[in-house]
Amino acid sequence: MTELTILMPCLNEAETLETCIVKAMDYLKRSDVDGEVLIADNGSTDGSQDIAKRLGARVVDVPVKGYGAALGAGIAAAKGKFVIMGDSDDSYDFSNLDPFVEELRKGADLVMGNRFRGGIEKDAMPPLHRYLGNPVLSAVGRVFYRTPVGDFHCGLRGFSREAILGLHLNTPGMEFASEMVIRATLFGLDIREVPTTLKPDGRSRPPHLRSWRDGWLHLKLLLTFAPYWLFYYPGLIMFWTGLISFCALMMGPVVIGGVTFDVGTMILSSALLLTGFQMVCFYALSRIFAVRFNLLPTSDRFERLRKKITVDNACIAGGILLFIAFIATLSGIFSWGATGFGDMDASSIVRAASMAVVSASLGLQFITTGFLSSMLQQQIRPDPS
Repeated sequence: MTELTILMPCLNEAETLETCIVKAMDYLKRSDVDGEVLIADNGSTDGSQDIAKRLGARVVDVPVKGYGAALGAGIAAAKGKFVIMGDSDDSYDFSNLDPFVEELRKGADLVMGNRFRGGIEKDAMPPLHRYLGNPVLSAVGRVFYRTPVGDFHCGLRGFSREAILGLHLNTPGMEFASEMVIRATLFGLDIREVPTTLKPDGRSRPPHLRSWRDGWLHLKLLLTFAPYWLFYYPGLIMFWTGLISFCALMMGPVVIGGVTFDVGTMILSSALLLTGFQMVCFYALSRIFAVRFNLLPTSDRFERLRKKITVDNACIAGGILLFIAFIATLSGIFSWGATGFGDMDASSIVRAASMAVVSASLGLQFITTGFLSSMLQQQIRPDPS
């Protein structure tokens, strides 16, 4: 079996492709590695395919547009046990791949290059990317996923082909780079990092990367695979803030530092409480969905939570809250009746009304979340045909 595939995505890279292939071929020959150079061509019209074939590289045509689509097809077509991927714009040094190969041979599943440790030449990375985009997105990734990767978007990286195929990566655009790191971390792959260098690319045309668009795609992906940070933690903060303040204000106005908080604040508290609870429900449902379809791994803690989210438990909790809402409604009606059902001061009934609205809303959310959770966990029978 071939040990190494050096994979380069390509879309009209005739200016620099030859240089990259020659460096990669020289590396394979010099290091005595049994390998191949594979070009995943994304529809070039400048003769890039002919250049690659002339130099002895293998070309796979990828009709689906996008950086991720090209790399996904290239990884699937690779013959090597290991794959090292890098851009074909001559910004990465394909003649110095020894650090990647050494770590892969030692058992690493994913070896990331780190340009901040290895060196970034002048004008090799726009200031917006170097000082804001890449550091911020990489920091978000490390906080959200506790990954050891310091340069999330380095285009030069090596990996076990079998391990990465097992992640079923499917994003077609530039966010493919983040998806690989995120899912490798979530599924417990052995990730290591080595210094690498970056120099200005050799093309005369602008790069395919679009800073704000692609940055937003990366951030969306970071949030999509982190339901804790997207739903759970913000939801908990809102829920408990709303619940504590709502319960305090149910007893009457609260004075803090000479400032009086009354029914207006209680209405805001009820909104925080309900929104926070809904976000926590979104977390549970999204996690159930993601685990079922192998988008996220499960855990013992989550499995215990999942087993508690049953239709029976949800209906019991929801029924209790709906009963409280009914009692609060009756209380408000009696208070109104005591005035002969005429005009009355809003402050005298708003607390009972707020309790009725909040309890009824929470009760219905409990019940609907339980049923939707049950629906998401239903077994799918195989098609008999």
